[in-house]
Amino acid sequence: MPGLPSMVAPPAELVGDPLTAPDATDAVGTVLEHVLDERLRHSRTVDPVFARELADRLAALVERGGKRLRTAFTHCGWRAAGGSGDTTAVLRTGAALELLQACALVHDDVMDDSLQRRGAPALHVQLARRHWAAGMHGSSEAFGTSAAVLAGDLALAWADDLLTETALGTPHGARLHEEWRAMRTEMVAGQYRDLHAQAARSSAVDEALAIATLKSALYTVARPLALGASLAGADERVLEALRAAGRCAGLAFQLRDDLLGAFGDPALTGKPAGDDLRSRKLTYLLAVALQLADAADDHQAAEALAPDADPGSEYAVQRVRAALERTGARDLVEEKIAELTDLSLGHFERAGAHPAVRHEFAVLVSRATGVAPHRTEEVA
Repeated sequence: MPGLPSMVAPPAELVGDPLTAPDATDAVGTVLEHVLDERLRHSRTVDPVFARELADRLAALVERGGKRLRTAFTHCGWRAAGGSGDTTAVLRTGAALELLQACALVHDDVMDDSLQRRGAPALHVQLARRHWAAGMHGSSEAFGTSAAVLAGDLALAWADDLLTETALGTPHGARLHEEWRAMRTEMVAGQYRDLHAQAARSSAVDEALAIATLKSALYTVARPLALGASLAGADERVLEALRAAGRCAGLAFQLRDDLLGAFGDPALTGKPAGDDLRSRKLTYLLAVALQLADAADDHQAAEALAPDADPGSEYAVQRVRAALERTGARDLVEEKIAELTDLSLGHFERAGAHPAVRHEFAVLVSRATGVAPHRTEEVA
């Protein structure tokens, strides 16, 4: 596949680079279209029912997009390490990340019993409705859950296939695959720790941070930056600086996501607000709020925030939201996001990237975290 043409003129200092990070998030859509067309054609030769009812639905989820921040950070890592010229491998790596994200979303929706994703019914809900509408035997809910697990597995297989093909076509494929392999294991570890914390009714702040780091920070920013830098042949010093920058930015991104999960507008987030509060998912926001409530002897807030409290009603969710505000947890998390954002930019500077790339990273981090960074560099 030839490199995709530039959609806007690059900075004068980086004439050899055909894309900026925003361009890459658009261009990866074209790459995904080609990859999905190829995978769907193959699926139809395997079995038409499987292709129509499962593979097509999975492809539709991927094509509905999302922010595609992982692709943007992959491209930014590549440029930070001196990458220039043909972006084919970078965009294909970004496409593999988008497919892996589809796997994570499908499985996450099953585990959280979420009803919506990206402004449409979650995949397990679609499949359950298909079962019910066809008058099929057995439980529609069980069918939807089982079929969605298979859809997530299919997304993972497609992602692995694409990453492997890309790695085989680049001189730095071994390092690329090493970063990818570590990321997959970290992602699963984070999901398990999330489940474990819910089952154990944990409310520990340290555990909430560990889950956020494994499940989101490494997977969303740190590893994508390192994947892109690996394609440019980065040395360990650059990779370490980028991973550190990514951990801070990724953690800030997850904390922002926690706030949106509690207070966000469903029209903007694509999923109902309050789901995490109803499930009592352990987040840094909830853990800090409970710690603050205990320290202030605020028994009313502590009761509302307790891991074993019954959050089923809308009234109970409103009580949790009020406790998050009254304890100061919401403001404290906002401060933590700003602190992590600034730390991230400091680590990124250590990678020695061109000022234009540092500016681009700052814009990406601001987009991910909702914070205007203190460290920013204007590019003429």
